[in-house]
Amino acid sequence: MPTAAWLRQRLAGPRQLKAVEEDAVPQGLTLAAVLVPIVERPQGLTVLLTQRTAHLNDHAGQVSFPGGRCELTDASPVFTALRETEEEIGLDPERIEILGILPEYHTGTGFSVTPVVGLVRPPFKLNPDSFEVAEVFETPLAFLLDPANHQRHSMEIGGVLRHYYAMPYEGYFIWGATAGMLVSLYRLLYGD
Repeated sequence: MPTAAWLRQRLAGPRQLKAVEEDAVPQGLTLAAVLVPIVERPQGLTVLLTQRTAHLNDHAGQVSFPGGRCELTDASPVFTALRETEEEIGLDPERIEILGILPEYHTGTGFSVTPVVGLVRPPFKLNPDSFEVAEVFETPLAFLLDPANHQRHSMEIGGVLRHYYAMPYEGYFIWGATAGMLVSLYRLLYGD
């Protein structure tokens, strides 16, 4: 089972990161950043995820990491990820230790997402934005890093067959960009 110390060691130091792309990525991607919040619990590390509300324009109803579009005034993707996390779920950036950055993830919906891995230290209080976030929940990191749980699915969207990862967990369907970024985390931690 991964520990906080092991994650710090594996994510420390410079490395070459190659962007990950979904099928049929459009030109002119919008820059975005998300926080991959890993929570240090006594029973083991968990990943904090959100279920987006059903009425949103982008990725409505999907399970996602907190995050969003980079603003012109944002100093870096790390700043964007922390700002968006505080706005969406009310998690104080002071509770987050940045461990590293995963490869950019290019989505078929037109985003270039920088995933920022952060270790979250309890106790913390959340205040989800009810307009964007329907629910916040945690999933064991060990489950998400187990390749036996990395399912490959496909569907036709706009006449194009698209392939994606999915990690169903206790009634939640973690898929698409979120699952793809978790697979990137697995590959970075354990090697291809």
